[in-house]
Amino acid sequence: MSIDDIPAPIRQTKPRFLDRLRAYIRNQKLSYSTEKTYVHWIKVFLRFNRMQHPDNLGAREVDAFLSWLAIDRHVAPGTQAIALNAVIFLFHRFLGRELGKLAYTRAKSKRRLPQVLSHQEAMQIIQLMHGQSKLMIQILYGTGLRQAECYSLRIKDVDFGMNELIVRSGKGNKDRRSILPRSLQPDLRRQIDKTRCLHAKDLSRGFGEVYLPDALDRKYPGAARETGWQFLFPSTTIGIDPRTGQSRRHHIHPTTLRKALRLALRKSGISKPVTCHTFRHSFATRLLEKGYDLRTIQELLGHADISTTEIYTHVLNKGGRGVISPIDD
Repeated sequence: MSIDDIPAPIRQTKPRFLDRLRAYIRNQKLSYSTEKTYVHWIKVFLRFNRMQHPDNLGAREVDAFLSWLAIDRHVAPGTQAIALNAVIFLFHRFLGRELGKLAYTRAKSKRRLPQVLSHQEAMQIIQLMHGQSKLMIQILYGTGLRQAECYSLRIKDVDFGMNELIVRSGKGNKDRRSILPRSLQPDLRRQIDKTRCLHAKDLSRGFGEVYLPDALDRKYPGAARETGWQFLFPSTTIGIDPRTGQSRRHHIHPTTLRKALRLALRKSGISKPVTCHTFRHSFATRLLEKGYDLRTIQELLGHADISTTEIYTHVLNKGGRGVISPIDD
C-alpha cells in the first residue's frame, strides 16, 4: 500500500524541469496539495503548447490556454482561476518573467448552491455506519472539518480539556481550532485507546514510526514513535513512505471513508447527491439556523474570505429570501 499524500522524493542527479519546479515549490514552503495542483496544471499548459519549453512561451500562449479551458473545456471560473494561478506561479516566481496584461476569455460564472442535508437526513446516514467511518462522518458533521483535515488528525490534536480539535496545516497551510462535540467524546476516547493498542503492537514488531511533516523528524528525534503523533484514524495496513522507503502506518485511506458513506447512502434511500463534503456544508447551515454569526462560522470552517461563508445564507430552509409562502399561513 502506497502513501499518496506524502511528498515523493525528487531526483538529485540530472533533475528534469518539473523536478526543479517541485523543488522550488517545496523551498517556498507551499503545501503538498498546492504542489500537486500547480504541477498538474503546468503539465496541462505544456501539453497544450506541444511540450515547448516555457522559455519559448509567453502571454499569447497563456491567453490561448486559458481561453481554451473556458470555451472548449467549459471549466468553472474557479477551475480556470486555479490554472491561472499555476501558470502565473510558473512564470512570475519560478522563471522570474513578467507576462504583462492578459486578455483571455473568462469562464462563465455559474452560481451553484451547496448540497445540504437536513439534520434528520444526516443522522439517518450516520446511524447506518459503524466503526472508524461512522466516527469520522460524525466529526465532519459535528465540527465542519474537511475530509482531509479529519483523517489527518493525530492523537495530540484532540484536546478534551478545552473541548477543541486542533486542525494542523489545513487549507492554505493554516492551523485553526474547532469545537469538540461533547457527545462524541466517549467514542473519541475509545478510538484513542484502540490506536494506542495498535501502536504498541507496531512497536513490538519493529515498526511504530509515523510520517512527520516539515522535517519535524529531524527537529524532534524520536517524536515519530511517540503515541501523541500517531494518526487518530490509522490505516489497517502498513504503508511505504515514498521519501525513505520505510514501512510505516499512515492514516486511513480516503477511499475507505467514501466507500462506507456510499454504502450507507444506498441503504438510507436518500436521493440527494451526498459526499463527505456535504456534511461540512450541513454543519455550516445548522449553525446559521441556530443564529450564530458569519464571522464565527468563518473561523470554524477556516475560510480565508467571508464571502465564501456567505453562500450558506442562501441555503437555509426558509424559502427564497426568508419569505413564508401564503399557502403555509
